[in-house]
Amino acid sequence: MALWMKSLVTGELQVNCYLLGCSVSGEAMVIDPGGKAPRILEILAEHNLTLKQVVNTHGHFDHTGGNRALVEETQAELLIHPADLAILRGGAGHAMSFGCQPIEPSPEPTRLLQDGDRVDLGEFQFQVIHVPGHSPGGICLLGEGRLFAGDNLFAGSIGRTDLPSGDQGALMKALRDRILTLPDEIVVCPGHGPETTIGRERRTNPYLQYIV
Repeated sequence: MALWMKSLVTGELQVNCYLLGCSVSGEAMVIDPGGKAPRILEILAEHNLTLKQVVNTHGHFDHTGGNRALVEETQAELLIHPADLAILRGGAGHAMSFGCQPIEPSPEPTRLLQDGDRVDLGEFQFQVIHVPGHSPGGICLLGEGRLFAGDNLFAGSIGRTDLPSGDQGALMKALRDRILTLPDEIVVCPGHGPETTIGRERRTNPYLQYIV
């Protein structure tokens, strides 16, 4: 049984939103819906999947703009790390400060994720890895040979830490201790840009060379 997955670029800042599904349970999970909620729901309906949970890898507005529409339409759970609650709640103001269209305020989360927690999707399980630095409550989700990395690790780059609450030292430590210890073959599904692998980033990412 394979995990069904589709990626969709959403929002003004071109966030990768990931739609995951389990054909056995008929359940779906959406990671980082930056927008396009009607299209997300349309795709899930086309595959006979019911949205069970929305996971935000962190609280920045470009990753959360579709939260309200998805949750209100489906009554899905909303999951995020507690250290990013303030960022999540301030999303509309943050969007305007970036010169973007304001987003609908996110509903409050129904589950707060901690490092080491497990998120279940039917027959599949995903491990929560806390990766602070880009934001205090940034997380990755690891499962089925993939790392849904949010804005922590990109192809050839890492998350920016010059935003409020960013911490470069914390991000580099978390990448070294928690992410680069993963097997080379793990596919990295980042919050922006193309997929990569842990091995490729370990070998070629210029930001990681001096910490490996």
